[in-house]
Amino acid sequence: MDSAASEKSIIALDRWLQSPAGAYVRAWEQACLDELTADIFGFNAIQIGVPQIDALAANRMPNKWQAATRTSTADELAYAARGKQIAVALDFADLPFASQSLDLVVLPHVLEFAAEPHQVLREVERVLIPEGQVIICGFNPASLWGMRQGMGRITSSDYLPAAGEFISMPRLKDWLKLLNLGVTRSHFGCYAPPFRTAQWLNRFAFVEGAGRRWWPYLGAVYMVHAIKRVKGMHIIGPAWNKKPGKAPQAVPATNRNEHHK
Repeated sequence: MDSAASEKSIIALDRWLQSPAGAYVRAWEQACLDELTADIFGFNAIQIGVPQIDALAANRMPNKWQAATRTSTADELAYAARGKQIAVALDFADLPFASQSLDLVVLPHVLEFAAEPHQVLREVERVLIPEGQVIICGFNPASLWGMRQGMGRITSSDYLPAAGEFISMPRLKDWLKLLNLGVTRSHFGCYAPPFRTAQWLNRFAFVEGAGRRWWPYLGAVYMVHAIKRVKGMHIIGPAWNKKPGKAPQAVPATNRNEHHK
């Protein structure tokens, strides 16, 4: 998948997110991202792609950006109109940020629609500070939606965007491990069957609780939270002196008058 095809696939994803199934996914991801990002602190954070989701809405960092592709869509312009800062990246595999300059990077459905997902991850690792954090959203191929997509490719009736190359959770964890990005938490969601109408998706909303309990790894969407680990680095705190102070001792003083005597 070259860069031009990658941009077209991302645009196809943007359109799919406006569908009933896309709205179902956005609702779950927005709630999960709000919970994950609320307690991540620092100064600089960026969300790459998918402006339909405000991934940094609950985060309190002073500097937050939205990275876009060369093709500015109406959604991206609307995002800017709401007062957000937009950094237009010519290519997600070449981010216009200095090395070790960002505290948080959020990648909602970027890797599976990128021309070079490994290079995108390498760029993310480069721009993150030590102990910086990354959150990745993706479609789970080991789910009912993934099975429906596989059947759709045979019958030419795709359920998810056709250009996506969906990455399994174990595979993604291997990629992150190679870059010293340690996974701390992972979440799965959207257990409803792959219906196309909002009415049927809402009818099966009760499956979410059962899915989290009985088949937690079969959700249609996953979210991975990882931290950049730097070998040999230790966080240094205040150098508290835990040794008890010595008790003051009396020092004999010579009486000057008696000395003269």
